[in-house]
Amino acid sequence: MEVITHQSDEMGGNPLDILEQIVVAELWPHDRAADEELHVTATGGWCDYHLTFSWRPDLEALHVAVAFDVKVPVEKLGAVHQLLALVNEQLWIGHFDLWSEDRLVMFRYGALLNGGAPFTPEQAESLLRLAVEACERFYPAFQFVIWAGKSAREAVEACMFETEGEA
Repeated sequence: MEVITHQSDEMGGNPLDILEQIVVAELWPHDRAADEELHVTATGGWCDYHLTFSWRPDLEALHVAVAFDVKVPVEKLGAVHQLLALVNEQLWIGHFDLWSEDRLVMFRYGALLNGGAPFTPEQAESLLRLAVEACERFYPAFQFVIWAGKSAREAVEACMFETEGEA
């Protein structure tokens, strides 16, 4: 992603405007459902990620939720909950959840922009990158537990293995 140099003229304006500019520049499919909601599809190495950005002006809070196509079978719920705890220990920012009604795995993060704090293009790009990279890193762990029958600990260890270069 290349930094967008446009700065908002309004301090404390709607941060979705900046996110939308970046998404447009990246040519990512998106839909601005309302002034307070932006839906984006980002293609990753494992699957497509469905990002929803929500702006709550009353709270001065920006929330991102990223869903990917992993529906957890009922019999794997316990193992996935163990995996969520281990994965979340590895994250500095954001966390993974299991959306109980649909049994979907999601990455979530919220940012407060109180007092009209500016939301810069650099912050927007970092937020996009953070969300997609977290999903890319741990998507295989969820697959290992759900489809390969691995334990939560085995799945996390496999995802924490650092490689250098490409084959």
